Amino acid sequence: MTRPHLPLNALRAFEASARHLSFTRAAIELCVTQAAVSHQVKGLEERLGAALFRRLPRGLALTDEGLALLPTLRDAFDRMGDLVARFEAGQVREVLTVGAVGTFAVGWLLPRLPAFHEAHPFVDLRLMTNNNRVDLAAEGLDCAIRFGDGAWHGTDAAELFDAPMTPLCTPALAERLRQPSDLAGEVLLRSYRADDWPDWFAAANVPCPPVRGPVFDSSWVMVEAAQLGTGVALAPPAMFERDLTRGRLVRPFATEVSTGRYWLTWLKSRAPSPAMRAFQAWLAEAAAG
Repeated sequence: MTRPHLPLNALRAFEASARHLSFTRAAIELCVTQAAVSHQVKGLEERLGAALFRRLPRGLALTDEGLALLPTLRDAFDRMGDLVARFEAGQVREVLTVGAVGTFAVGWLLPRLPAFHEAHPFVDLRLMTNNNRVDLAAEGLDCAIRFGDGAWHGTDAAELFDAPMTPLCTPALAERLRQPSDLAGEVLLRSYRADDWPDWFAAANVPCPPVRGPVFDSSWVMVEAAQLGTGVALAPPAMFERDLTRGRLVRPFATEVSTGRYWLTWLKSRAPSPAMRAFQAWLAEAAAG
């Protein structure tokens, strides 16, 4: 079936008019006359064989046909705009969508992103945070930074660094803690990893008391609760260096326990793009430093 030839100017005139519900305001946006916009829309309606607007005494109203056309057309113009915006100084900018554990994103990655952007200006980075549960394919991610043992089905993984954990709390609460066994009298904040506290008490050679504190799906939120005096968090101090330096948090004990590492992961079925390779190389260098 032969498809009708739809001129771009007419489609743009319709989209702008539909957004403003006014030929006059559309004409101002497009820097043409109101008559030109009206003429282009009328020509489009004739080509489609359907009215797209109802002309009212004060403005316009979309018909059912106009309502059906607008979302697809708006999406198409948005996509074209995004693509054109990726051309800067003659170089195509490549979108890279990265998922990251919230704790890693805020505590480690964000302070270093300016250095990445300076080194790789062609990469248009999109950062999505998660709580370590992520589906690369379903969420449209090019790669994801996760915490664990590096074994995730269908993915390749590059190790970044270890992140041993230790108790973190406010200075006021720490005054009550002289030895690890004193934690038995405090609220122990928990992550979704049930073995974290038992593993730490084992490393400290102290029996693990009942752990009944609230459960958090994000270490970042858990540590925020600890800073409010809610209890003691077990988290990687490397992700909270700013709070430790400022004295908002303290680590009352030297004992640490390693329950996993941070990894950069990507689908085995996905060939790395130039942006992915650039991000992986930069991340590995930054992590080593």
